[in-house]
Amino acid sequence: MRLDSGMGAMVRSMAADLGLPLITFYGLHALSADDTTALLAGTVAAGVRIVWVAVRSRALSPFAMVMGAVFGVGLLFTLLTGDPRFLLIKHSAVAAVIGVLFLVTAFRGTKPLTLSAQQSFMPAKAEELAAAYASSADVRRGHRVASVVWGGGLLAEAVLRVVLVFLLPVDVMVGLSTGLTVVTFGLLIAWNGRYVARRERAAGSALVAA
Repeated sequence: MRLDSGMGAMVRSMAADLGLPLITFYGLHALSADDTTALLAGTVAAGVRIVWVAVRSRALSPFAMVMGAVFGVGLLFTLLTGDPRFLLIKHSAVAAVIGVLFLVTAFRGTKPLTLSAQQSFMPAKAEELAAAYASSADVRRGHRVASVVWGGGLLAEAVLRVVLVFLLPVDVMVGLSTGLTVVTFGLLIAWNGRYVARRERAAGSALVAA
């Protein structure tokens, strides 16, 4: 089973998740709203989208729960301190949490996060994907490698964003933060595609030899 199956659905979902708060922030900024107000509005818009997706699908995924919790913490700290940078750091918190989950489930869990993500974007094939993972050591090894790469990439992104948040102005960092996410996921998705293609070529060569 291809590890990059469902990538198109993931990219479309990410575009909406990233685009909505970005448009909200810069739209309100153009109307002379301050950084804190514009960021709060963008965060609320992102939260409303999470609720809408959960209601539409009639299910609340673990990822949505993590996102909701981090958004809530970011809102709380921003309201208590008045510092809008907490609403930017929340993106690093999300990336770090997901990165750690990738690494932990790769070696400690019975179901890697790569498999859970694949199943969430391909619900019709969820059982088939689980069966392939359970029956094939090669599939399990592929998920483990992918989990390590994705986990490491997301943790690196999280650290870099925190550093930049305290070095750059908020209005610059809002767009740069989104750009950093796009670049990180773009590189990871490109690597994922090359990795899967390389594994498929190796499997094809083995079949020919046999």
